[in-house]
Amino acid sequence: RPGDLIEIDRSFYKHWALYLGDGYVINVTPVDEGAPTLSVSAVSMFTGQAKVKKQLLKEVVGNDYWRINNKYDRSRKPLPVAEIIRRAESYIDMEVSYDVLGNNCEHFVTMLRYGEGVSDQVS
Repeated sequence: RPGDLIEIDRSFYKHWALYLGDGYVINVTPVDEGAPTLSVSAVSMFTGQAKVKKQLLKEVVGNDYWRINNKYDRSRKPLPVAEIIRRAESYIDMEVSYDVLGNNCEHFVTMLRYGEGVSDQVS
């Protein structure tokens, strides 16, 4: 459903996106247009920047396993769906700062859903 968090298994890390509806997600990608979404962590780690993109879920996932994972709903209250989507859409095509430990793709989508960025994978 719109506003859900999507967790995607990559080889060495988890990539996160937020479902917008109609098959689309929002996620952070490398600033370099030629770099594949799969390498967002590696590319953005060196540049300190990432680009927010609206893409089809199937394009972001590729052949990787994915699931809906709203795991933080147990400890945080999601914002209203309309607000989550409005916030998400305001970031499309923007460059944002990126830091694997303090401001990664999971921080970004949880900030949209809850108003606060969190990431278990860096703990």
